[in-house]
Amino acid sequence: MKRIRMIIEYDGTNYVGWQVQPNGVSVQQLIEEQLRAVTGEPVTVNASGRTDSGVHAKAQVAHFDTESKIPPEKFAFALNAGLPKDIRVRYSGEAPQNFHARFDAKSKQYRYTVHNAAHSSAFLRNTALHIHYRLDMERMKLAAALFLGEHDFSAFKAANTSVQNCVRTVTRSEWSKQGEILHYDVEANGFLYNMVRIIAGTMLEIGMGRREPDSVKKALLTGRRFDAGPTAPAHGLMLMRVKYEDFDTDDFLK
Repeated sequence: MKRIRMIIEYDGTNYVGWQVQPNGVSVQQLIEEQLRAVTGEPVTVNASGRTDSGVHAKAQVAHFDTESKIPPEKFAFALNAGLPKDIRVRYSGEAPQNFHARFDAKSKQYRYTVHNAAHSSAFLRNTALHIHYRLDMERMKLAAALFLGEHDFSAFKAANTSVQNCVRTVTRSEWSKQGEILHYDVEANGFLYNMVRIIAGTMLEIGMGRREPDSVKKALLTGRRFDAGPTAPAHGLMLMRVKYEDFDTDDFLK
């Protein structure tokens, strides 16, 4: 039995998310179906995290076990031959038998993209949130810096989340701008459900002048969901990078 590790890229527009769901087609479902087709085995794929409906991934990490004779590095070719064009396996290789895509992850990086322009773009409609209000980047950068370090992110999780320990350590939290395109990059040792989207929604309100940068401090202190901003739409979010002790997706996607 071999354990195979993959890096998967997908446009989440047409899917109900990563995880198999009864109400629609998921990324996991299509990959598992293709694996069954090429191996003849019932295969379960475990990912580094479950992205929501509409969320994209540049570097989702997943693993599965197989007795197939297919060389580990050839699984990417075998899967891509049958997968839709909006799901691509960018890398496949053998992993240690005790490797786990989710539990061994040391950190993950997400990016939220905003198209800040008077008129929306036909080409960015599925991968960036369009905002026609002029955003104040300096205010948003001040707010972003307040998320750095170890905090209780209770105010920045979905209201229906049952996770008890909401303490996470953020090591990167910064905005950058390329013309009309704004990127928010955040890296942490873990994320709560909807955490990045609520952080982004909070800072966008700050950028529009609807709340002050220091409101972030209050939300982190109180842990109350209503002290943070709205949940930003899913389509602006992308999983960019996953790091492990001896494996970094950026090393394979240069």
